[in-house]
Amino acid sequence: MVKRIHVLEDDTDIRYIIEFLLKDEGYDLQLSSSFAELKEKLKDSLPDLFILDVMLPDGDGSEICADLKGDLFTKHIPIIVMSANDQNMNKSIAAGADDYIKKPFDIDYIVKRIDKLIGKTVK
Repeated sequence: MVKRIHVLEDDTDIRYIIEFLLKDEGYDLQLSSSFAELKEKLKDSLPDLFILDVMLPDGDGSEICADLKGDLFTKHIPIIVMSANDQNMNKSIAAGADDYIKKPFDIDYIVKRIDKLIGKTVK
């Protein structure tokens, strides 16, 4: 079964790169550029993993992580938080993030982190 990843990233270029590379790895992707958009898309289906940026137009990724981990329907879903600022790592882990990736990132590293959290997808 193909694993679905929801990527919350407001930077169009980064979102496109993640989408392109993870689809190439066999993952199904849901993409959002704001927390409001993510919440709307969660009404349709839940992902197997979230990847959240920290700096967003309508929220802080660490706070969104805490919100998702505090919700009955999403608390079991692993979350990877991404940021260019290392100071966000402790805050993200304290908010319940299962992993933290520093930007700029290496896509092979991201794929390894995803595989560790949700298992390899079947292509």
